[in-house]
Amino acid sequence: KHTEQLSSIKYCISGAAPLPAKIRSDFEAITHGKLVEGYGLSEASPVTHCNPLNENCRDGSIGVPFSSVDSTILDQHTGSPVPVGEIGEIMVKGPNIMKGYWNREDETKAIFFNGWLHTGDLGKMDKDGYFYVVERAKDMIITGGFNVYPREVEEVLFHHPAVQEAAVAGTPDEYRGETVAAFIVLKPGIEPSEDTRQDIIHYCKGQMAGYKVPRIVEFRKSLPKSLIGKVLRRELHVTRQ
Repeated sequence: KHTEQLSSIKYCISGAAPLPAKIRSDFEAITHGKLVEGYGLSEASPVTHCNPLNENCRDGSIGVPFSSVDSTILDQHTGSPVPVGEIGEIMVKGPNIMKGYWNREDETKAIFFNGWLHTGDLGKMDKDGYFYVVERAKDMIITGGFNVYPREVEEVLFHHPAVQEAAVAGTPDEYRGETVAAFIVLKPGIEPSEDTRQDIIHYCKGQMAGYKVPRIVEFRKSLPKSLIGKVLRRELHVTRQ
């Protein structure tokens, strides 16, 4: 019955938070509609990129810039363009970009660079001009000198059969600087246990480099979210070591 009620869906656009590939494929399988990911920020009124609503949609991509919007990837430290496929900060400019923050001159100066607006998001662009968000710069985890992008780990966790929701964040570690921690909401009917915890860790070890594997896995009944359903990583704190 519920599937029939969703049968009228043709197209949906996801935004505000990264769209896990597993959720996209499950949604399309149930509705037979198309779900694509877009991107934007409040300072851009508020959308800058979106995937085409056709066969040119690309998994994991936020698509291409809208008409009249320019976007590029710049090195965070030097402000220089980075080569195709390499990670830097996503920058945007266009007629939809704000002129500045009201009565906050210093913050306005800080967010603009040669006419480009800093988004604060790390990303990359492929050879065809499709953009990909890797992570919020402030959410990147540095563990033992290696960079870990929470979204990459979350994508793996979503494919584990016991996982309903997942969020990854860094937690302070005296030896590594930060440790990768995963916060998991299990699917209905699955009870938290040490066996489940170890099974999730073992699954991750088979899917990613060792330094990316969560060393801490905590089960939660729910994850903290904003009013629009975006997981608030800053409110995730480890309760056990």
